[in-house]
Amino acid sequence: MTSQAQAAEPLSKVAGLAFFGFPLHAAKEPSNARAAHLSQIEIPMLFLQGTHDALADLTLLRPIVQSLGPKATLVQIEGGDHSFHVPVRSGKTDADTMSQLVDAAAPWFKSITR
Repeated sequence: MTSQAQAAEPLSKVAGLAFFGFPLHAAKEPSNARAAHLSQIEIPMLFLQGTHDALADLTLLRPIVQSLGPKATLVQIEGGDHSFHVPVRSGKTDADTMSQLVDAAAPWFKSITR
């Protein structure tokens, strides 16, 4: 995982890390052990996370991101699973969700490349 490599030794010319569904833990096995290395990363991080992602319990991920301070941003995709698929009953399509991801990520990418 790129974040582990970045934590071990900063990667040349990497301005930030964007996580499209950070795999915090195995499904149905909540844990925050996979996030231990994140505090060693000094560049900006963007966490794009579905609120129904079986691989990242938000009650665990939110405090982790908060503890990283201003270098970390969490964007929650309402109803999205690990692949950002949303239920039909949400009234949104997968294309709507992809647009939401782009709308969240594009300004962040621009902000770290200035």
